[in-house]
Amino acid sequence: MAVIRDMMPAFELFQPTNVDEALDVLDRRDNTWVLAGGLDSLDWFKDRIKRPEVVVELGAVSELRGIRASGDGLEIGAMTSLRDVAASEEVRSRFGILAQAAAEVATPQIRNQGTLGGNLIQDTRCWYYRGGWPCYRAGGNICYAGTPRSMNREHAVTGQSRCVAVNGSDTAGALVALGAQMMVRNSGGERVYEAEDFFIGPAIDIERMTALEPGDLLTHVRIPGDWAGARFYWEKVRDRKSWDWALASVAAAIVESNGTIERARIALNGVAPTPVRLRDVERLVQGMPADDDTGLAAGELATRGFRPLRHNDYKVPLARNLVRRAVRGEVA
Repeated sequence: MAVIRDMMPAFELFQPTNVDEALDVLDRRDNTWVLAGGLDSLDWFKDRIKRPEVVVELGAVSELRGIRASGDGLEIGAMTSLRDVAASEEVRSRFGILAQAAAEVATPQIRNQGTLGGNLIQDTRCWYYRGGWPCYRAGGNICYAGTPRSMNREHAVTGQSRCVAVNGSDTAGALVALGAQMMVRNSGGERVYEAEDFFIGPAIDIERMTALEPGDLLTHVRIPGDWAGARFYWEKVRDRKSWDWALASVAAAIVESNGTIERARIALNGVAPTPVRLRDVERLVQGMPADDDTGLAAGELATRGFRPLRHNDYKVPLARNLVRRAVRGEVA
């Protein structure tokens, strides 16, 4: 594993005051790193696993912070703190699963400093990869977590393709369930990604977890009003209540009429390299009563085809029951 050091490798620091300045640096320089709250970045630097030559620190870019109306929905700057997302009355009243998810990230101190954008684009927490082992994701030719003797209790049960690491973002699943869009800029202009397309698995690119490429900057998250006021369900299962990542989580937005499900968006996270939108489950429950029988059927369908590793087969019934509770509307 990595040797923890007190001193970070030297880098050149830029502190732009607007997005155009930040993009100019990212466009002109190679081996760059974008620093938001810094909580994840400083760990990488201290362990000397990541050695950028240029760091672009976004703390002074005020246009990347804040929560504002956007059409019938909301737009949230990528540099908005998780504390502010969790405390926002607009988010809490209209898109409650995002507020709940943000409120359960790590600890209050980390939520004060950590940002929505940073939580979304953080790299996987696989300790082999984070420890500097030359795995597939790090450019090597083996997955150290995928062997029968590996420590893989927290790893993926679906979506594996050489790499078995999971997505570690609590807010990602909530935004997939809300049909959010990610606004990404570079020197060539702006691109818009649906949340479920923003996160990519190892079958597409084993060295990235999002669609961001060198020179790109996640600027805002846009949440349409389609699911405002729906019946929301969020639940995160972890080993301890504080400062821990999800073993599995579920986020659901469900619209009902007289106890019948009219439409639903449901996402699991912590079980795959990306948040998993359960499209088949959404189709199954449409027109069905929001009861335990429907929840049982939904849970079975959600976990069909899961391929657990030696030490994480508990995630299959765990995910099944999370979906069951989300569909029937049990209070977490």
